[in-house]
Amino acid sequence: MHLIHQHQSPNCGSRRGGLVPQFVILHYTAMASADAAISYLCDPQAEVSAHYVISKSGQITQLVGEGQRAWHAGAGEWQGLDDMNSRSIGIELDNDGESPFAAPLMDSLEAL
Repeated sequence: MHLIHQHQSPNCGSRRGGLVPQFVILHYTAMASADAAISYLCDPQAEVSAHYVISKSGQITQLVGEGQRAWHAGAGEWQGLDDMNSRSIGIELDNDGESPFAAPLMDSLEAL
């Protein structure tokens, strides 16, 4: 696993109602690079974020602290549970959605 880098996103808030993470939600970036995804997830106008981004090379960048509510799950509901943002850790994987996931990325995801 590569060292976790910090890059603070303003797109976050407090977890609501005393909720704590029970789930991990994985997303793929569908962007040109991990750096492009980090820039987007840190843009206040985008109003979206994640706790972590993992690059193809396996570098992990933390954008939102795990105690905070990242904005990655929208108004999602799952099995009768609402506010999935407050109930989860969001991880963005550097991938176009069509290619296999890179081995270093998967190694870092497993270690995280």
